[in-house]
Amino acid sequence: MAPPPAMKPASRKRGPPAPDPVELPPPGFVADRAEAAARVERLLRYQFRDGRLLEEALTHQSFADDAVSYQRLEFVGDSALGLAFSNFLYLTNPTLGPGPLSTLRAANISTEKLARVAVRHDLYPLLRRNCPRLDLLVGQFIETVKQEPEDDLGTVPYGGSVVKAPKVLADIVEAIAAAVYVDCKFDLEKLWKRLTWLHGLQEIRWTVNTNNIKDWINNFIYGKRLVTRWLFEPIITAETIDEQPVTMLHELCQKHGKMAQFKTWQKGGMTVVNVFVAGELVGIGSSEQKVIAKLNAARDATRKLAGAKKQVLTTGVGNGLGDEIGELRECKQKLNEQCSRQNWPKPIFKLEKEDGPAHERKFVCSVQVETAKGNFVTIGDPMSRVKDSENSAAQKMLEVILKF
Repeated sequence: MAPPPAMKPASRKRGPPAPDPVELPPPGFVADRAEAAARVERLLRYQFRDGRLLEEALTHQSFADDAVSYQRLEFVGDSALGLAFSNFLYLTNPTLGPGPLSTLRAANISTEKLARVAVRHDLYPLLRRNCPRLDLLVGQFIETVKQEPEDDLGTVPYGGSVVKAPKVLADIVEAIAAAVYVDCKFDLEKLWKRLTWLHGLQEIRWTVNTNNIKDWINNFIYGKRLVTRWLFEPIITAETIDEQPVTMLHELCQKHGKMAQFKTWQKGGMTVVNVFVAGELVGIGSSEQKVIAKLNAARDATRKLAGAKKQVLTTGVGNGLGDEIGELRECKQKLNEQCSRQNWPKPIFKLEKEDGPAHERKFVCSVQVETAKGNFVTIGDPMSRVKDSENSAAQKMLEVILKF
């Protein structure tokens, strides 16, 4: 018996070819090491006694096995910059306490801030390295920074809207600062002078009178008289800094007895983060990086809760005791706990109504509580689950209880 004829495989429809990935130009490299060193010295207005320190500061660990990288200098630079900014902020903010001073210091030497210093002064092309992936990450970040609004200084310490800063950029700045610090025999005042310099005016000293320095910094900030250039400009001050977006969102919600929940999911190559408060979607953020997506979602939620979504915060809060209500999903449990503490009978939940087609079924539940002041009944909102409607009824009952 002859075998059956072979069947041709079914043809599959193919969509249009995927677009070619967008290629960014590489950040570049200054092969002339004398020119690379000269650029840094011109920027700082400082001539190194030991040029090897600067070459070390401009060498990445991927460059060569036998080359000394900037890692040890970066370790020193991190601490030196922290101490230098501590001194500066202490002198220029005589009325600020240790908490706000710590926040300002962290903001001015954060990875995001220092990375932008490196981009602004084009320091990455001066770095000896051998890591194409690092070039790609840095190139993406440089392009992102170019699109940032110049007046968005307050959010800089916490990340931009698209790409997280590659740590290597901040490392370069810290290593260069350390190279100066070591070269000048660990003299912190000399280091600060190299990080800040003035045209035609005497440089600031740590021992300057506090009143004079306050006038000086006011002139610097508001541009009244001085023609100034800072390596770290613009300095983030108490007037320009914003709170960390996620922290600010949590604090805003806590004031109204609410909690913010972050839900993360993937869409294509993007991370999408949704923010829910009291069961309602109030913010959305996306990015290729989860950290940035969360920051964007927190910023979006904070803006909306201050405007169109403001009612989400005010609903369910009574007499300043809203923290006793909390999130919708916890209200049934909290009501049971409240009745137990007051020695009241256990709440009685009842399904009042079930409506809608099977795929869009809605449930309405009620709860009855017997208190010393009488019996109270509240009806929950229509929900797709009985449990959620019970929690809704419990939330309304908690509002009633909190009022008396």
